[in-house]
Amino acid sequence: MVKAVAAVFVRKVWSGIQSRMLSAQADRVMENGEWEERWQEGRIGFHQPQVHKMLETNIDKVLAGRAHISFFFPLCGKAVDMKWLADMGHSVVGVELAEKAIQQFFEENNMTYSEEPVPSIPGAKVYRNPERNISLYQCDIYKFSSSVQGQFGAIWDRGSLVAINPRDREKYAALIISLMAKDCRYLLDTLLYNPELYKGPPFFVPDEQVHSLFGSSCDIERLLSVDALTDRQRSWGLDYFTENVHLITPKSN
Repeated sequence: MVKAVAAVFVRKVWSGIQSRMLSAQADRVMENGEWEERWQEGRIGFHQPQVHKMLETNIDKVLAGRAHISFFFPLCGKAVDMKWLADMGHSVVGVELAEKAIQQFFEENNMTYSEEPVPSIPGAKVYRNPERNISLYQCDIYKFSSSVQGQFGAIWDRGSLVAINPRDREKYAALIISLMAKDCRYLLDTLLYNPELYKGPPFFVPDEQVHSLFGSSCDIERLLSVDALTDRQRSWGLDYFTENVHLITPKSN
């Protein structure tokens, strides 16, 4: 009985701490133009020039024995992970706001590409390399939907949920769930740190919020939790920086 009461007390205290930490960034807004400006100025410290270790480590769990999977990359930037997967024979669809990021992806990987408008999304363009089966849409992610390119067998979210404005997370989760095929395996990378010390982005996303966003319709398994603190995060004033990786799959019913 005492242990049960203590456990409830600890949960309440932790819930209060989590709420306070989430509120520290609740009103933080990055306008679309700010992201485009970062790409124009080359302020893209979030880009990694090699395949992300968390994807490499967990690729077998994402593929689950399947071949020729359709992968979705939300806010894809110029992630080299896309070429890595395409080279394995998978198809890749990405959405990115900054046109420069998409152009740099193809140019830096020595790929030719076509460019055409997207009739269902006014103002949007799609850049394609049919040989590698890569299609990257340049548009606001909330204008993208399953009517554009169907649903996906896998999603790799390395820097999307942690980059969108915190107030938009429920809208974002609803979009991601709508893009998941029945057998989809969604690999999600989230970050833990003290948001009272750094305003973001990338933003603080606790496990509890991952469950509140996706838990009603999906099963969630945390695969890894690693210390990811580097001098870059120390320069932000942080003394801890944890990277968590989750595997999210639609519930069978």
